[in-house]
Amino acid sequence: QVQLVESGGGLVQPGGSLRLSCAASGSLFSINTMGWYRQAPGKQRELVAASTSGGSINYVDSVKGRFTISRDNAKNTVTLQMNSLKPEDTAVYYCNVRSGPFNFWGQGTQVTVSS
Repeated sequence: QVQLVESGGGLVQPGGSLRLSCAASGSLFSINTMGWYRQAPGKQRELVAASTSGGSINYVDSVKGRFTISRDNAKNTVTLQMNSLKPEDTAVYYCNVRSGPFNFWGQGTQVTVSS
């Protein structure tokens, strides 16, 4: 059994910052990729940022320069620092962990950017 526990969502004004955290626990083998996806109302879930075990980091173009992903392999945690938030960043954000052939998801945390 694997659990992903997310925290850090909320309501913020445009231009503000939020930090999302995700802690993975349970029967994890070697973790390949840790990342964050988001899904806005009426839209498909999209990859926001991902960090591979090999050290590669990818961001969706719309967040480059504003969001930073980091991971702690010893603690099996991944964080997403979100700066200069825009209303279009409003979505439910999901933590994702790929371990071996398996793909795990967090429960989702709401991020709302509004004045």
